[in-house]
Amino acid sequence: MPRTTIDIALPDLSGKRAVVTGASDGIGLGIATRLAAAGAEVLMPVRNPRKGESALAGIRREVPDAKVSLRPLDLGSLASVAALSTALLDEDRPIHLLVNNAGVMTPPDRQTTADGFELQFGTNHLGHFALVTRLLPLLRAGRARVTSQISIAANRNAINWDDVNWQRSYDGMRAYSQSKIAFGLFGLELDRRSEAGGWGITSNLCHPGIAPTSLLAARPEIGRGQDTMGVRWIRTLSARGILVGTVRTAQLPALYAATSPEARRGGLYGPSGPGHLGGPPAEQKLYGRLRSPEDARRIWQVSEELTGG
Repeated sequence: MPRTTIDIALPDLSGKRAVVTGASDGIGLGIATRLAAAGAEVLMPVRNPRKGESALAGIRREVPDAKVSLRPLDLGSLASVAALSTALLDEDRPIHLLVNNAGVMTPPDRQTTADGFELQFGTNHLGHFALVTRLLPLLRAGRARVTSQISIAANRNAINWDDVNWQRSYDGMRAYSQSKIAFGLFGLELDRRSEAGGWGITSNLCHPGIAPTSLLAARPEIGRGQDTMGVRWIRTLSARGILVGTVRTAQLPALYAATSPEARRGGLYGPSGPGHLGGPPAEQKLYGRLRSPEDARRIWQVSEELTGG
C-alpha cells in the first residue's frame, strides 16, 4: 500500500474540548492539528513557550478557523501539573478527549525531575498520572475518552518494583520500558475503576510504532548532544518506505483510539504492519506485561504515594 494512502477519517468533533500533551512538535502536533480540523477545541499544554507558539501558528496556517490555545505544563514538575489542573478546574468546562502523548526517551545518564523522580518514570508516567487524577471531575463531566500513548518498549523488560526510580543502578532503555509499562497499566486501571464506579470515562492505549520523531533525536536539555544512530537509521528506512512509519502515519493510532466509535475501552491500538512498526492503525493484542490487574492496582497505589494523589 503506498504510504500516502494511509489515513483515517475523524468524526465531527464540534463542541468537544480536547487536551493533548506534547503537542508542540512531532506526533503530538499532528494529533492536535487533526483534532482541530475535525472541529474540536484543542488545549495544548506545553513546557517550551517558544515551541508552543510556533506550533500554534502552524496549526492556524493549516486550519484557519482552529480553536486552539496554549497552557503551561512541565510534566516533570508536580507543582506545574497542579497549577494547570487548578486553572482548568477553575474554568469548569468539561473535557471530552485527553490524549496523553508527551514523553521523553533514554537520556544517556540518569536524570531526575523537579521532584526527584527518575526522569522517564516521572515524566512519562507520574506526571500524566497526576494530571489525570487531578482532572477527574472535568473528565467525568465530559464522559471523556482518555487515550494514553505507550510504546512497543512496553512489550519488554519490567517494572523495577524494588527501585522504581533507578537509584541503585540505571539502564536508560529499561527505565524507559518501565515508564511505558507503568503508564499502560495505569491507563487500563483507569478504565476498570471508571467502569466499576460509573465515572463515565473510557480509557484505552495506543502506540505509534517506529517513526522518525524527536524522541531519539538530539535533545540537549536531557544531555543528548546529537542524533542517535537509531534515529538516523529510522529516518533512512522511513524515507524509503521500508518497514517503519512516518511522523504522519505514527499519529493515526492515537487519533483512532481517541475518536473512533469502533475503538473500545481497554484496547491497545497501533500500526498493523509487520512487527506493528508501521502501517494503518488497528487493534492489537494487549502486551503480556499489561495484563495483570494486580500489577495495575499496585502501580496506581505506588503512584498515589509518590505524587500525593
